[in-house]
Amino acid sequence: MNEHNNPLFAVQRRSGNRDETVYWKLNSVEGTNSEVIQPNEADKLAIAEAATMLREGGTVAFTTETVYGLGADARNTSAVEAVFAAKGRPSDNPLIVHIADTVALDELVAEVHPKAAALMAAYWPGPLTVVLPVREGVLSPCVTAGLDTVGVRMPDHPVALALISAAGCPVAAPSANRSGRPSPTLASHVMEDLAGYIDGVLDGGAAGVGLESTVVQVQPDGKVAVLRPGGITSEQLAAVVGAEAVSSESGNAETTAAATATATVLADSGTTNSVIDFSTAEPITAKATTAQSSADCLNVNNREPFERATASIEQHGADAAGGISAPRAPGMKYTHYAPRGWLAVVRGSSPQRVADEAASQLQAAQLNGEVTGLLLFEEHKALYPADPAACVLSLGSLSSPEEGARSLYAALRRFDEAGATYILAEACPYTGLGAAIMNRLMKAAGGSVIDAG
Repeated sequence: MNEHNNPLFAVQRRSGNRDETVYWKLNSVEGTNSEVIQPNEADKLAIAEAATMLREGGTVAFTTETVYGLGADARNTSAVEAVFAAKGRPSDNPLIVHIADTVALDELVAEVHPKAAALMAAYWPGPLTVVLPVREGVLSPCVTAGLDTVGVRMPDHPVALALISAAGCPVAAPSANRSGRPSPTLASHVMEDLAGYIDGVLDGGAAGVGLESTVVQVQPDGKVAVLRPGGITSEQLAAVVGAEAVSSESGNAETTAAATATATVLADSGTTNSVIDFSTAEPITAKATTAQSSADCLNVNNREPFERATASIEQHGADAAGGISAPRAPGMKYTHYAPRGWLAVVRGSSPQRVADEAASQLQAAQLNGEVTGLLLFEEHKALYPADPAACVLSLGSLSSPEEGARSLYAALRRFDEAGATYILAEACPYTGLGAAIMNRLMKAAGGSVIDAG
């Protein structure tokens, strides 16, 4: 079924009038990411106003070192509902809670495994989210999607930390984009998607990492499950807890392809296209309160910011007892990051094979009237004919995956600006940040892969 016809998806509310969204442009953070800044008086006032807006139940988008987040007081159900409604986000997709210091952690969670503590000591503040047992009754049930855990992180950006600290509350903040769209790395991306649907945007410049945080959960046996790859690589995790302790449960595209791909034939091509169903990524069965929590978040006090849930909630690997599954972390269940045009990832045994296949497919698509797009790596440009697509964008060098991570979402939005309807993207190795890049590309492509052989 179409995800946005699913009754668990929120309906976007408010008029879309840009004047309804307050926009603060900070001047003293230009060109910074995680450095200490000295905000001028105007910037201090803007941060204070945004913090007051959060405290009073408003929604504020703000920059972090990963992407822009859409924040709300994580304790305030009405405020959290407004986040879901602005994004059109599914109510069974949990939110990450952002804090400004470790003291706040004790108020939110029941316990911290020693390995989780070690990872936080190494990588907080930073792009690492740790899923922990939630302390009952502290957060809105909409934040946890009815699970007994919550993902928490401390962002490594001076604006984010200043805002959260000034607000004096834990801040639930998914990416500040329309659900399913590429995540925003600039305030202009936020305004493009959500102006008129949220209360404020605090423009702190470009996000640095460009991809969301890595999400991990430490199991009772001490294994560190990577639920979503991101700005902290598996190699970095292993440096703290040991390589034998790190396991991936994020639906690695190569593993998932082998397990769940079904073969179809691309029209007029004869090329095998593996369509990967990422919704089958291993879920955890939510506790019995999930259905009720979702319903509560769909219609509280008759405000109805969401469509009412129905009894026919889709089962994604729920146990035989009839429990309703919910993803343990954002990005595990639904399609994300997608441009408006059709996108597929091209992979093969050599860069030349990938380039030849991509060029052939793009030429055929162009003859069929498509506006074509190509996303490649700098080293491979010479392998393609001149002007292989109407819009050709580079993710930089394979030797500098940080550049690719920073530019991925902006590139996907550039294809929208160019009106691209048929887009191909080169695959990259699943090592280091490449794992996170491929995770996002595969989600954006809905699992569509062209195998060049």
